[in-house]
Amino acid sequence: MQLLLLHLDDALELQPSFIRSCLNAGAREIQADNDGRAIRLWGKRDELEAFGTKLSRKMLRGRKDAHLCFMGSGDFHHVTALLLDVALQKDEKAATVIHFDNHPDWVHFSGGVHCGSWINSALQNSRVNKVITVGVCSSDLRRPEWKGANLSLLSNGTLELYPYDHPPSRVKKEYGFGSSYRQDSGSLWWTTIAAMGEQNFIDYLLSRIETDAVYLTIDKDVMVREDAITNWDQGSMRLPYLLSLITEISKHHRIIGADVTGDYSIPAYSGRLWTVVAKHAEILIDQPRRPADPHHTTNINSAANHALLEVLAQAIT
Repeated sequence: MQLLLLHLDDALELQPSFIRSCLNAGAREIQADNDGRAIRLWGKRDELEAFGTKLSRKMLRGRKDAHLCFMGSGDFHHVTALLLDVALQKDEKAATVIHFDNHPDWVHFSGGVHCGSWINSALQNSRVNKVITVGVCSSDLRRPEWKGANLSLLSNGTLELYPYDHPPSRVKKEYGFGSSYRQDSGSLWWTTIAAMGEQNFIDYLLSRIETDAVYLTIDKDVMVREDAITNWDQGSMRLPYLLSLITEISKHHRIIGADVTGDYSIPAYSGRLWTVVAKHAEILIDQPRRPADPHHTTNINSAANHALLEVLAQAIT
């Protein structure tokens, strides 16, 4: 397994005990702070392509082993699309992406890739069989069309979305029905973990994975605040259940790569003035305005990362 610490911000550097554990396990550190400031929240396609080329060069170098990458704030979840491309270059087989998140990350976004739009980019890779998103609780599902959701991904079967718990989503267009939802009376009624029961959902999720190969991407905001502290609003999943899902998937499928995002960091941006102002404005609208106690945040996030490292390392080997 190729263990990577991708420093796009200072989130991981604030967890020295976790970094020591990773280095003792043979991790490589990739310093990319400048790239991080440029692409935080979103990046232009040329910026991301250039960064993707740098990542690919550093990660390949004749290696075929699967990677596990920790990469800081959930503001960088669109980097998953780049890491996924590298994993699929190595493996060269069809794969299912299992996406744990409190947000669907499915919006239309022109001119680049947003941390809330990256699923569209991931599905452009011909080796991605489908994306299965697990754990969403956020308000993004209330009226998803108003928020720019690409709901055609649901109707064409390339995306399945299983909220942890959520009421029906109001929609105007027709999307039919799928394995994770049905449409009735102008609403999408979701197949939720809460309604199905956590243990029953594990079996159901396994039944929906049609490929031998699986790529895992974990945004820690899928978890309650007692188990992770992030830059975003957070979901209802507990850490032990997340770990059990990872373990059960790995028992039945081959994990070709994984990444973990969702650690807390204070936003820093670079670029043109309009870009910096626009990103600041976006986080004022979309991210909770609550100060995070640094010591408490470090302890909570470091503990979660240690647990994820242990389980994911076992899952990937």
